[in-house]
Amino acid sequence: MDTGLLKTFVVVARQGSFSAAAAELGYTQSAVSQQVALLERQIGARLLHRRPVAPTEAGQRLLTHAAPLLLRLDAAIADVARLSAGPPAHLSIGLSPLSGTRKIFAALAAARQSLPRVTLSLRVSGRHELLARLASGDLDLALVDGVTAANDPLNLLDAGPLTSTTVAQSPIAVALPVAHPLADRSSLSLHQIIDALWIDAPDIATPLAQLSALAHADRVRSALRYDGADVHTLLGLIASGSGIALLPTTACTGVAAVPLSAPRLVHRVELIHHSTLAPPATTLFTVDHELTSMFDGVS
Repeated sequence: MDTGLLKTFVVVARQGSFSAAAAELGYTQSAVSQQVALLERQIGARLLHRRPVAPTEAGQRLLTHAAPLLLRLDAAIADVARLSAGPPAHLSIGLSPLSGTRKIFAALAAARQSLPRVTLSLRVSGRHELLARLASGDLDLALVDGVTAANDPLNLLDAGPLTSTTVAQSPIAVALPVAHPLADRSSLSLHQIIDALWIDAPDIATPLAQLSALAHADRVRSALRYDGADVHTLLGLIASGSGIALLPTTACTGVAAVPLSAPRLVHRVELIHHSTLAPPATTLFTVDHELTSMFDGVS
């Protein structure tokens, strides 16, 4: 299968329009249409409805495979290119919304002093976007947070051969409006609140699919979905009574934070980088690694 055709199909499906996909890819609309038709002939199935443009059942199935395949291809290309690249003069670092802490920022500042000739840039975005950018070479390092069992790794997108190191870990709380009937509880279990209305904020809070798996529930009810990375906006939604969320205790400002008693979960921040990380990125990683003890139990 031609991966170029697969990428075109993914863009058309995401845009819901051949003309919009053509504008994004820099092709003519006719070329995009021809590429999708060629892929359909290769697959032997109709992948897109034309009016309106939307994936067929076969197209939906292919999309579930396409994203990780294209991501791993980007990761492979970036990994090989990195072997022949010289020391970079610029380092790009990604942060998920709840991964940045004062201790981590102090570590970055210390690293910056050790690399006076290297410029640094920071990007804050969702976990999946950070890993995709890391895999494709757009980022050199990423600090990614998430909720997991104390002895389990974070459940992250497979983005190729990446190395991770835990740099922070803290307790989890149920974030509720201060006037909520359960706000004065000393603790809550996930089973006690799983039927509540949750805010679906996958780039900040615990994703609802993960909540459902942790509680062994068929479904978690969502009050609304927030597709953003601003923590203050999420806290404002919780405070106003729009729904609840699982968050690290130290992030729960302006809302009630009731400790989660069961299951035993932690909020963790991991430093993720390529296994072929080259100087001076290695220097930055070494500085962070030396300061890991500073982060223990801190969020």
